[in-house]
Amino acid sequence: MSQDAINETIRTTIAENDVVLFMKGNAKFPQCGFSAQVAQMLDHVGVPYKDVNVLEDDTLREGIKAFTNWPTIPQLYIKGEFVGGCDIVREMFQEGELQKMLQDKGITAAAHG
Repeated sequence: MSQDAINETIRTTIAENDVVLFMKGNAKFPQCGFSAQVAQMLDHVGVPYKDVNVLEDDTLREGIKAFTNWPTIPQLYIKGEFVGGCDIVREMFQEGELQKMLQDKGITAAAHG
């Protein structure tokens, strides 16, 4: 797949989902510690999110890095906006900024039960 095609796939995915986590593995079975940490933080906050396993497609794995000009996975998007990787998300989570950003963008926790 060309970079243009990958970019279009990425744009579509982040446009159709309020919260998207490009990660190694998936939400149920993360395959890297950093991906697992971000998934756990999102689970703790309780917001639904789309997990995209970059290990299933090397062109996507490299393409997402080029798309954001960010060298590492995982990458979190909220309402189409690139938020960051594990360190940034962890810092935001610990400071309460991640929760505030989600609220400000109208994304609420899924009802449990």
